[in-house]
Amino acid sequence: MTPRLARRLCALALCAALPAQAAQVARIDVRGLDEAMAANVRQALSLQQATTREVSGRRLAALLRLTEAETREALEPFGYYTPAIDVARSGPRDAVVVIITVDPGQPVRVRGFNVAIEGEGGEDRYLREELDAFRPRPGAVFEHAPYEAGKTRISRRLAERGYFDAELARHRVEVTRAANAADIDLVWNSGARYDMGAVTFTQTPQVVRPQLLDKLVYWEEGSYYHAGKLDRLRESLQRLDYFGRIQIDPQPGAATDHRVPVEVTLTPAKRSIYTAGLSYGTDSGAGVRLGVERRYLNSRGHKALAQLDYAQQRKTLTLQYRIPAFAWLDGWYTASLQAADEQDDYIDTRRVEFVASRSGEVNRHLTVTASLHALRERWAYVETARATPDYRYATYNFPALRADYVDVDDRLFPRAGIAGRLLLRGAPAAFGGDAGFAQLHARASWFHGLGARDRLILRGELGHTFTGALVDLPPSLRFFAGGDGSIRGYNRNEVGPRLGRYALGAKNVVTASAELEHYFDDAWGMAAFVDSGSAFDGRVPDWHTGVGVGLRWRSPVGPVRVDVARGLDEPDSRFTVHLAIGAEL
Repeated sequence: MTPRLARRLCALALCAALPAQAAQVARIDVRGLDEAMAANVRQALSLQQATTREVSGRRLAALLRLTEAETREALEPFGYYTPAIDVARSGPRDAVVVIITVDPGQPVRVRGFNVAIEGEGGEDRYLREELDAFRPRPGAVFEHAPYEAGKTRISRRLAERGYFDAELARHRVEVTRAANAADIDLVWNSGARYDMGAVTFTQTPQVVRPQLLDKLVYWEEGSYYHAGKLDRLRESLQRLDYFGRIQIDPQPGAATDHRVPVEVTLTPAKRSIYTAGLSYGTDSGAGVRLGVERRYLNSRGHKALAQLDYAQQRKTLTLQYRIPAFAWLDGWYTASLQAADEQDDYIDTRRVEFVASRSGEVNRHLTVTASLHALRERWAYVETARATPDYRYATYNFPALRADYVDVDDRLFPRAGIAGRLLLRGAPAAFGGDAGFAQLHARASWFHGLGARDRLILRGELGHTFTGALVDLPPSLRFFAGGDGSIRGYNRNEVGPRLGRYALGAKNVVTASAELEHYFDDAWGMAAFVDSGSAFDGRVPDWHTGVGVGLRWRSPVGPVRVDVARGLDEPDSRFTVHLAIGAEL
């Protein structure tokens, strides 16, 4: 029985033996402490039960006698072992006010410090880094929370790195109250480090060949054990999107010669995904979206996708076939065919493009995609006075290289990190195009949390086209600015070189954005932003700036953003409304 429990039992027994007189505590004031220590004191007090119901006067007196000892114990986790405590009461019996005045005194500081790992793990440099990071260090206040957190972290890291026989050989803290000193003696015996054993995949039912999954195991059997290897295997299985449930179980208890077998149990996901929905855009008009995806067409894991976006002024049909690829870098071989037709008050375009690509994951943050494009495009600027549009045609065959980098804390709602994309594409005219060109296009976003409810987002975009015949490039290979993801306050493609009312597209683009979001709770918030930039042909951009405010909703599938903005370059500029769904990566 602990001393604290014994005191409470004695007080309750005393209350039971004495006559009852009704009393109730109206308020408990804790003075002389910071917010965290005062909250811990209140939580520890048995006296709290007298704030919600009446108790006898005798029982109240017993609870008050417990208060000093409970306050003292509640301060020990913060390193204060010798506080001076005064407990006073005032007010009538039915509304007693209890005032606890505390002088915490001098904190206990770490004097002796022996935190070590004995055995094979003592030579592990990553574990030595954990030991170096252990808190509290000598001279620091002996707070229980960082001490317990450090102890838990090292024990977890030992298991993550394959020291399954590790145990705490000594874990003792001696506090000398008279000297306000604490001596820490914390030693683990790591035992031997285990290695990776055989990996067994079980599919119920089997939908892809086991040989396909074996290629995801990038380590050699007998290499050192690390839980991060299993995390990467889980991520690779999730990206394949064949399975609805993935369970990975290392089994150190079944290890032979310190090799840990791993059992992977996989439950296939639904084979076909059908999508249907209505859509509306200020540029495209009302429309419908239909799609079907086959997660696995055959035992080789091939995938297929068909998607139709049919709106009043913009229509797109996409067909895609993907084959998993594991040689060199994990990724996909993809063949896609897209046909697009856009007709509005300004332009009439039709485009057919075939793309063959190979994507590869260089690491957990960087994905690179190399592709070959065959493009056929027709376009004309709409002129109401002309019965037949003056169509232009272009045919291009060109390679492209794209790098996507994402290093954020949360892909759905990042509060820290950066994300970016770099695209290089082009070819000489002799490669099969109407004019030679080379193009560079880069985008980047930076996220930074400000307190618990705010975040700052900075975005930038830069693009340049090397060509001597911009007029021969179709609209899909030119740069535009304005609209969602560009310069809010202006309509889509509104900013840039124009022929009358027609946006022509440009050789260059530069945009920048700063946005501050504030959330009222875990779901709803608002934003204020400023966007600026231009699409231009010369050396100096014609800057356009828009400002606005927005509504934010953290939906289960990602942020939903509704923005109202206005351009600052014309006194009579109209307000524009922008809607975006999904992460900003």
